[in-house]
Amino acid sequence: MRVAVVGNPENRRVTLFADAVRTAGLPAPRVVPWARVLGEGGADFAPEETVRLDSPGENADVDRLLRGAEDPTRVEGSARWHAAFLAAVRSLRGGIRLDDPDELAVLFDKRRCHGVLSAAGVPVPYSPTSGPSGAPVRGWDDVRALMREHRMPRLFVKLAHGSSGSGVLAVESAASGRIRATTSVELTDGGALFNSLKVRRYDRERDIAAVVDALAPDGLHLERWLPKASQGGRAADLRVLVVDGRATHAVVRTSASPMTNLHLGGSRGDLARARQAFEEAGAPWADVLEVCERAAACFPRTLCVGVDLLPATGWRRAAVAEVNAFGDLLPRLTGLPGSGAEGLDTYAAQIAALVRGRAPHHPHRTEPAHAGA
Repeated sequence: MRVAVVGNPENRRVTLFADAVRTAGLPAPRVVPWARVLGEGGADFAPEETVRLDSPGENADVDRLLRGAEDPTRVEGSARWHAAFLAAVRSLRGGIRLDDPDELAVLFDKRRCHGVLSAAGVPVPYSPTSGPSGAPVRGWDDVRALMREHRMPRLFVKLAHGSSGSGVLAVESAASGRIRATTSVELTDGGALFNSLKVRRYDRERDIAAVVDALAPDGLHLERWLPKASQGGRAADLRVLVVDGRATHAVVRTSASPMTNLHLGGSRGDLARARQAFEEAGAPWADVLEVCERAAACFPRTLCVGVDLLPATGWRRAAVAEVNAFGDLLPRLTGLPGSGAEGLDTYAAQIAALVRGRAPHHPHRTEPAHAGA
């Protein structure tokens, strides 16, 4: 088996994947930099070459080519990033793909992804913006109107093409009319928006409106804020990795803020305690994992996805918040008991699926995925 990976060569994602390939006794993968793909208008792969795509993030030069912004900490530009990234994916020629281009287009649009999951019967938070008939959001006035119309006093406002918590606002309104938003977006005096590692709160509606109005041209997705279960007095959710249709790895993320992203102050929780809490509340662990597998089944031509799972208060049930194309960066995490990935990290589990020959191989697919989504 010959393996290639399109990624940023200096990134630990590529390094960890390459280590897993070599550990499995396969030749070291050929690494094709995203910068070269973007600069040269694509790349070519041999028909028998198995091609993995990895995240183009954490590289300032690549980000500049995708978003057109000189400062990688700026929030704006995600719509341009989305269009440029998909064009780059479609400029790759040949090979056996582990990431389907049409499915990537859906995975990187929260509105379309949410609509696909909902149509498939996967439990998701209610959203007025998802699917082909979703309401447009042109700014804060539209958000306010949708909050009233759909009785959503608490909601998440997300960039349609955002990732890693970029541009997310957790908005709460009171009967008195007061409103506040918790976010990692830093609003400068000049109106520019920057991603920050510090989660902050805005209590003035004019500031919240300024942030939302600045983000709206990139596309926004709204979701009802579901009260999360807690662990150790902190809000908790799970990232569950599904490889070749099977849930193989899971990690609990906890936070004192509504955002559980580890780089925003979140920390890993206790998975055994979470599993026990589900079971004691009458939600069998196998059923919880099955929800994640149903979500992944909406993307059958993509080998691996990371499912963000929201456990409800009391751990009685769970809903899917998002499905991530590049959700496998979970260092030192080994497979779940009974998953077939025991003792394997997230990358080794994917290589094992390839060696078994059970991975999705669709090098010549041309029909659109999720028509009408």
